[in-house]
Amino acid sequence: MQNTEEHAGPVAPSRAAHVALRPLGAGSVTLGAGLLGERQRLNADVTLAHGWAELERVGNIDNFRIAAGEIEGERRGYQFSDTDVYKWLEGVAWELRRDDSPELREHAETALALIAAAQGDDGYIDTRAQINDPGWRWSDLEMGHELYCAGHLIQAGIAWARALGDDRLLAVGRRFADLIDTVFRGGQLDSTDGHPEIEVALVELYRETGEERYLELADVLTSRRGTRRFHHHFPPEYYQDAEPLRSSRTIQGHAVRATYLAAGATDLYAETGDEQLLVAMLAQWQDMTSCKTYLTGGIGSRYTGEAFGEPYELPPDRAYCETCAAISSVMWNWRMLLVTGESRFADLIERTIYNGFLPGYSLDGRAFFYVNPLQAPDAHPQRHAWDPVACCPPNIMRTLAAIDQYIATRDEHGVQLHQFTDATIATAAPDGTPIELRVATQYPWEGRVEIEVLGSGSWTLSVRIPDWATGATVDGEPVAAGSYERIARDWQPGDRVVLELDVKPRVTLPNPRIDAVRGCVAIERGPLVYCVEQADIEHDVELADLRLAADAALSDGPERPGLEGMPTVVGQARLVELDGWLQHEYRDARDVVPESERQNEIGLVAVPYFAWANRGTGAMRVWIPQID
Repeated sequence: MQNTEEHAGPVAPSRAAHVALRPLGAGSVTLGAGLLGERQRLNADVTLAHGWAELERVGNIDNFRIAAGEIEGERRGYQFSDTDVYKWLEGVAWELRRDDSPELREHAETALALIAAAQGDDGYIDTRAQINDPGWRWSDLEMGHELYCAGHLIQAGIAWARALGDDRLLAVGRRFADLIDTVFRGGQLDSTDGHPEIEVALVELYRETGEERYLELADVLTSRRGTRRFHHHFPPEYYQDAEPLRSSRTIQGHAVRATYLAAGATDLYAETGDEQLLVAMLAQWQDMTSCKTYLTGGIGSRYTGEAFGEPYELPPDRAYCETCAAISSVMWNWRMLLVTGESRFADLIERTIYNGFLPGYSLDGRAFFYVNPLQAPDAHPQRHAWDPVACCPPNIMRTLAAIDQYIATRDEHGVQLHQFTDATIATAAPDGTPIELRVATQYPWEGRVEIEVLGSGSWTLSVRIPDWATGATVDGEPVAAGSYERIARDWQPGDRVVLELDVKPRVTLPNPRIDAVRGCVAIERGPLVYCVEQADIEHDVELADLRLAADAALSDGPERPGLEGMPTVVGQARLVELDGWLQHEYRDARDVVPESERQNEIGLVAVPYFAWANRGTGAMRVWIPQID
């Protein structure tokens, strides 16, 4: 075993890894009553069971029954639908470690047995080839997703081994990985998969087993990109195949594929020390965050190719912002945080979790968004209970099940607190002294974070000060935003550190280079982006006619029905009545503006963006046209 924690989580760098910070073991962080803890418990109590029912209903489980020879029938779903089961199993593993639900255990046992029975004698497993056409194997690497499926299988197997000490699924994943190694590194096929994902899985498999060949295979597959071999269905950029990864400086193409590959490349750097990879990843991250990331942390501005657009191409109404892209962004940023120890990566994790990831998950835990636009018309679609391309729902499930892993880390000096939520944290100081912290907070609704030390010892507590948090204080003293406040002390039981963050509402201006939202403003409160929904506007007023001043006075407002426990933001907007436009689509700028265009004040109510579309249909927008 290569990892350093007794019960490692999803990411466990080896002892020799080039990392500044190390994750805590699975179970080291227990979430309490805060928003993240509530979402995690909803996932355990409702969503995972819902997921199993849907996997049975749409045929994913039957596909394995057919491949295993238990039943006859036709395969259903896309070629990559096996991963929906694997991601569900990964989520179940982390949840069963917390609470051994008999229902989830029974369903998981069914899936584990079917997967093992479906695997071929040579280790191959992919129900698309096994049921429809065995000759299809490795024939469509551009769009076939075979290695992508294998990656999710491996990650699920690692989760079962680490969370529960159960290596049955890991054995299946290793057999498949061994076959892939023979075929792709052994010389039979000089190619890779059109959809990155196996790279991050293979590095983790190396970390779990100590087998160098898995790390070497990850490097080989990564190095084969950039030869422009993939171009039949989409341009090479779509597949991250337009230029070698080590020399790339921009992020482009399919947003999920790009960030999965980036996560794997960052892991490769961590385990090999290849500086070219780190330089490339830092440059791609800068390109993404400077001009290709939405206010919500969402990525992917084009429906065509589910892709990043050009710099500053960030239309709110056509934003794709796939939920899976938010998840893969968090995965990448977590690895960049471990490698560098820099707070900017934790800042983006926070923004993305609250505003890019959580919007994809309904408040009742039974419906999901694939895409997350920042503006929607009256007839916008509601979240779906499932989807023919169901990559997002089980991805949400596995992410929520392991979201406690993103809260804190440790290094040779002590503990780092990256995300703020009600929780207990248990780990050890560099000298082996146990460290236990109690974090009490109502964040993100309130800005007070109390950290109580429950044991004694000499170590450093590092607390992230978010980049948005001007005016923050630690124990009453001002601290700089966008950094870590490091507190070195001989700690005694009962010692407390109090972080105060100003979460009052604020108006945000867009980058003036973003044409689509120039002249607009948005509302934020603490780490949360807010939006305005038609449900909170008088019935005879259209959302499109609201205007908001950059210096508008905003304050916290009362809860709204259906959004209990969530502070709203209230203020005065202007209602622009455009009677003169009713007969004319356009107007000559030389015309005199008719007096019928009047500006009236109207009460504005904004709600957290992640909670939109939970109260029926109706228009929504994050960016509101500005008025002087």
